[in-house]
Amino acid sequence: MKTLEIAERIALNKILFATDFSPYSNAALPYALAIAHQYGAKLYATHVLSSDSYLFAPPESWSALVDQAEPRQLDGARLEEHLRGVPHQVLNPVGDISDVLFRLVRDHEIDLLVLGTHGRTGLPKLLMGSVAEKIFRLASIPVLTVGPGVSRDQNRVAQFKRILFATDFSDESLAAAPYAISLAQEHEAHLSVLHVLEHPHTGTVDYESNADFIIRRLEGLVSKESGLWFGSNYAVEFGPAEEQILKFADLHNADLIVLGVRAPLGALNTLTHLAHSKSQHIVAHATCPVLTVRG
Repeated sequence: MKTLEIAERIALNKILFATDFSPYSNAALPYALAIAHQYGAKLYATHVLSSDSYLFAPPESWSALVDQAEPRQLDGARLEEHLRGVPHQVLNPVGDISDVLFRLVRDHEIDLLVLGTHGRTGLPKLLMGSVAEKIFRLASIPVLTVGPGVSRDQNRVAQFKRILFATDFSDESLAAAPYAISLAQEHEAHLSVLHVLEHPHTGTVDYESNADFIIRRLEGLVSKESGLWFGSNYAVEFGPAEEQILKFADLHNADLIVLGVRAPLGALNTLTHLAHSKSQHIVAHATCPVLTVRG
């Protein structure tokens, strides 16, 4: 069984914060700012204006769309005020939201993408949970998502003292482990490593023996030389994975959930099939930010 080596300090030199200027989206800004301060990173902030606004609008409505740009300019000015104190750049590109974000990540060599989401489908822009999921499933870098249930307590923003790493032992899941370990080192945090075993048919499994075996596997994932100053614990829960991860996070007052996510098997031309995925459910209902790492 593979033991994860001591994680090197995560280099977060450039952070991209994406917003549609909604309250749900802007709830992620304090996290982007706090992380930028802590890592001495440059913070890029972007509001992507969808080209669809003009493409599918009748010509007689174009003047109204132009009028709507003025409030966005005011929001952009307020954003500039919030960004004072950290090296930053505001970007206002036009295009498909996810395509533009991926291009910005590539062109500016971004290390972390931060965004807020309502967590639901059927709403515009970044508020859509399905758009957020498309982003964190396809992004080549880790994505920190702040969902609607995350506390607005400014004293706790980016104070990651209790980190939960949930794994199913797949390669995609384990891709997130170095980030969980490194962040625990960086923040001198307590790290919980969790595996959720779905309920099999009654009477077919010895739960206690299974749990003992899985605990040993979890313990073997993290090197004893990892330097986790505030310790770690290993746990097995039974039931639907998304429900048990959220329950464990709440019970242990987690400040951050770290998940490895699978890239989609096919093209994501539509997002409806993602509407009820486990990862999106966790992001939508978590009371702390969720860091997803595509495996």
